[in-house]
Amino acid sequence: MGDRLRADRTRDGDPPDVIERDVIRSYERIVNAPVIIAACLSMRDMDRYPDERRASAERVMAVQSASLAVQNLLLMAHALGLGACWICAPLFCPDTVREVLSLPEDWEAQALITLGIPDDESHPRSREPIASKTIYLE
Repeated sequence: MGDRLRADRTRDGDPPDVIERDVIRSYERIVNAPVIIAACLSMRDMDRYPDERRASAERVMAVQSASLAVQNLLLMAHALGLGACWICAPLFCPDTVREVLSLPEDWEAQALITLGIPDDESHPRSREPIASKTIYLE
């Protein structure tokens, strides 16, 4: 995944030192996590449609289902006092992830979730007021 990140960022014209810091940070975050969960989806058991509109909607439902499962995992991790991070890197190199993890051919990695005990709980993240992210219709 680091090779792909490096190649993509190089094509974007980013400075080499910035790219290397990003690649190293990403690598360290993954390899130093005590637990990594790969969230995958499969279209095998989903409905099949002859038209692109419904087939596309079925795929979106599968992606949403995988995302909701990950969200529930993140909420439970938080409730248990664990730290977790959703990493979407597999979306940028799905074949690499499938090969390295020996995933079945029909499994598509959607995310990696790092899970563990937070290093430092004394710095909780601030949250923006919900009103700043909400539109109320009258």
